[in-house]
Amino acid sequence: MATKLRLQRHGRKNYAFYHIVAADVRAPRDGKFIERVGSYNPNTNPATVQLNFEAALKWVLNGAQPTQTVKNILSDEGVYLMKHLLGGVKKGAFDQATAEAKFAAWKAEKNAAADSFLAKQNADKQIADKKRNEEEVAKNKAKAEAIAKKKAEALEAQAAAAAEEVAEEAAAE
Repeated sequence: MATKLRLQRHGRKNYAFYHIVAADVRAPRDGKFIERVGSYNPNTNPATVQLNFEAALKWVLNGAQPTQTVKNILSDEGVYLMKHLLGGVKKGAFDQATAEAKFAAWKAEKNAAADSFLAKQNADKQIADKKRNEEEVAKNKAKAEAIAKKKAEALEAQAAAAAEEVAEEAAAE
């Protein structure tokens, strides 16, 4: 039986998320599957991937063929790197501890890059929020000045009208 690692669509219209499953190639996309390996949510920024690493590695080592999208996800999560390192251990190029150390170093570097991306994104958002807030304060200040100017003109007009009435009453007496 040929097995594929593929995405199984869930969610609502225009807001899909996916389960990563191992399934028979003849099974329908959203139908019967052998094992659920993880999930993928492209609606978040960055996309959220939850993966059972050991299960995914087991399926890849046993020859399950992933779809292109699943292959990209597994590669980003390091499944194919671990497969490569385990191949080196099997051939005797290095031992298991070295393979795990290389994988841990790669994972730490990847996490650092992701953290710096998120930090930059948050900093950009804070700068944009601060700029928008400053613009809003400036607009509110301009509106307040315009309102104060209108009120001052209205008060001057009332004072002038009151002065004219007093002058007329004084002239009438």
